[in-house]
Amino acid sequence: MKDFFNKISSNELYQRLFKNPWSYLAGAVFLAFLNTLTLAFTGSGWGVTGAFSNWLVWILRPLGVDFSSWSQLNTEAAIKLLDAGFFKDALSIRNLGIVFGALLAVLLASQFKIKKIKSWKQVFAAILGGILMGYGARLAAGCNIGALFTATASMSLSGWVFAGALFIGGFIGSKLLTKYFM
Repeated sequence: MKDFFNKISSNELYQRLFKNPWSYLAGAVFLAFLNTLTLAFTGSGWGVTGAFSNWLVWILRPLGVDFSSWSQLNTEAAIKLLDAGFFKDALSIRNLGIVFGALLAVLLASQFKIKKIKSWKQVFAAILGGILMGYGARLAAGCNIGALFTATASMSLSGWVFAGALFIGGFIGSKLLTKYFM
């Protein structure tokens, strides 16, 4: 069995696909392909955070929490989806695919490592950043994936404006991160 894995990992195609970094053009073409598949199979653009409110309902509704005042959950389609459950929600399945796909990519590239926590400041920064990103995504009614990939794929000006703002925000955020948390 070990010989089989050694033979596969020494294969040139395996090295090009899983070990070596892809070019930006190859990555862009692959993401465009995935975005096209997403639209074809789900009927909606690529997004992540849209499923989070459904997850909250599926977790808290059995505990007696009433969500009838949430306008986004009171449409006929939303009620039907919530009653159907997690595995009938294309967004939820896609989110699982993103997580497991990223794990598979790291494993195939032999890059999975459990690292020692260097500083509790970094842990705090990661938690704070995650909370702020999630809160911002819900306030904006979408995440950066939907705002960028879905908008630019449909030739919307908002996607390109978002790309510029994303670049500026990433630059400022990285400067703040290195100054205060590294």
